[in-house]
Amino acid sequence: MSIQQLNPYLVFNGAAEQAIQLYQNALGAKTEGLTHFGDMPGCKLPPEQTNLVMHALLRIGGHVVMISDAPPDRPVPTEGNVHVALHYDDRAEMTWAFEALSAGGRIAMPLQDTFWGAHFGMLTDAYGINWMFDFDLKNA
Repeated sequence: MSIQQLNPYLVFNGAAEQAIQLYQNALGAKTEGLTHFGDMPGCKLPPEQTNLVMHALLRIGGHVVMISDAPPDRPVPTEGNVHVALHYDDRAEMTWAFEALSAGGRIAMPLQDTFWGAHFGMLTDAYGINWMFDFDLKNA
C-alpha cells in the first residue's frame, strides 16, 4: 500500500490558535509550520481574518495532527462522529492530560477501569473536538 502516514486534520471556526495552546499545554504538542491566512502573498482579507490559522502541524508524541481555521464564509460543524484516540503507556500522564484537556469542555465518560481491560475515558474539549483516552491495564 502506498499510504505512508494517516493524520487527523482538525478544523476550527476561528479558535485554532487557542486550541493549539490547549494542546501544547495538555498534551505536550510541539507546533511546526504555523501560517496564518494573512501570510498569503497578496492577501485581501479583512483585518480580523488575517490572524486565522491557515495551517499548523502539531507533533504529539511521535504522531502528527494538523490544524486550521475554516474560512469565515464556510464554517464547520462543531459536533461530529470522529474521535481522536490517544493510547498511553503512563497512566498518571494520561490522567493529567485528560483533566487538562477537559477544562472548559465536557466529559462524556470519566476515566475508569473497563471490562475490556483498559483504563478509559472520553471527552469533548472546549473547541468541540472529541477525544478518547486509553491505557492498557496490563501495563499497570
